[in-house]
Amino acid sequence: MTTLNEVHDPAEIYDTRFVPALFAHWGPVVAAEAHVRKGDRVLDVACGTGALTLAVAEIVGPDGHVVGLDANPQMLAVARRKPVRIEWLEGKAEALPLPDKSFDAVVSQFGFMFFEDKAQALREMMRVLRPGGWLAVAVCDAVKKSPGYGAFALLLDRLFGRQVGDAFRAPFSLGDAGQLREICREADIEDAEVVQRNEKVRFKSIDAMVSTERACVWTLGGMLADDQFERLLEESETALKPFVIDGGAIEFDMPSLIIRTRKH
Repeated sequence: MTTLNEVHDPAEIYDTRFVPALFAHWGPVVAAEAHVRKGDRVLDVACGTGALTLAVAEIVGPDGHVVGLDANPQMLAVARRKPVRIEWLEGKAEALPLPDKSFDAVVSQFGFMFFEDKAQALREMMRVLRPGGWLAVAVCDAVKKSPGYGAFALLLDRLFGRQVGDAFRAPFSLGDAGQLREICREADIEDAEVVQRNEKVRFKSIDAMVSTERACVWTLGGMLADDQFERLLEESETALKPFVIDGGAIEFDMPSLIIRTRKH
């Protein structure tokens, strides 16, 4: 059983806990929205430890070329241990260290909501995309669209106040298609589509989900004391019970919104 007192490097936690539970399923989905094909040159922006990058590399094969870019060197250190032929680069989405018109597709999943200047990041992604190439950027849909995470956010509100609940909601902050289209217009992308796609979140237990969220430095990490997390785990057994399957695993929908556009 995962214990609440385990402490690991944040990038390792992301790769070993969040990727299998949430993010690995999305790689083929986002790659399909960007029309990634064999032999393509593809850039993955905010690649993290490489969940989407690995999926893209498998599609493009040995004749393609894949670049994974992230601003976090710890994430890239984990990514570089993957036994695949991918070029890993450190850099910010708002100032890509790459030439114009150099990629057949540009993709990004679940990092866009944390960018400092989202419109500028989109401009940069379009700059490095060749004419005719596709851009696909995925963000979490609103937390209320994900029943398990919605219930967990309300539980945090009830136990510890709205500030803690809102810290957990941070990754869901762009779950509004109208807001995404407005950011696209600000970036001078007039014909972008925003489509919804759905995948499942699955943890091996409620304990695993709570302990993973506890360890996440981007949301709840450091916000609650040990006794508060013990209470959270106890209360979660009731609040998340509707989502328990297979003798203890927990599973629920987590839709995303994907910005999709083709460069003229």
